[in-house]
Amino acid sequence: MTTEFILLRHGETEWNALGRLQGHLNSMLSREGLRQADALAARLATLPFQALYSSDLDRAVQTASRIAARTGHDVQRDARLRERGLGVLEGLTRAEAGQRHPEVFAAYAEGHADYVVPEGESASQRLLLALQCLEDLGARHPQARVVVVTHGGLLSALLRHCLRIPSHGPRAFSVLNAGWNQFDLHEGALRMVTWGDVSHLRALSLDDT
Repeated sequence: MTTEFILLRHGETEWNALGRLQGHLNSMLSREGLRQADALAARLATLPFQALYSSDLDRAVQTASRIAARTGHDVQRDARLRERGLGVLEGLTRAEAGQRHPEVFAAYAEGHADYVVPEGESASQRLLLALQCLEDLGARHPQARVVVVTHGGLLSALLRHCLRIPSHGPRAFSVLNAGWNQFDLHEGALRMVTWGDVSHLRALSLDDT
């Protein structure tokens, strides 16, 4: 019994463009992010799938809503699909975070999975919630394809989990806005199938030429 998950990162936000740490704070999609969301929608309009889920944060819901407008699915929100809560670092650029909260930012940047950002959470806490969510969705949609709109940090954690890459190791991979990532859930085990596919964004580049 295998559930195929198409895990999407939301489109670019205004804060992504500015390099601000978002966490649980909301930033709307930029003009480019809206175009990216529409490119995802156009691709998914040609691919049958059973259900559409999203993090409950605005940037993910905004992306999922543009997909739903093309595919006719209802957007089902789940807070377990959120980005990691970054507490006192939220809303700051990395430079600002290093200046205002040097010890906190240094500990966060080291990447240890169990480090809890003050007023936030650890990467392992967020990963556990996401894995529980995917297991629940797999039980709800056995032998089906399910689309999920989520966040870069969470996708990174899922990839590290599947490939057994230490959380504190350097990130030698990209997590692109509007990236398409397939993970299969089979007998309770999550397996990465496709990572970082942005072929649907090529049309946007052609439009700009």
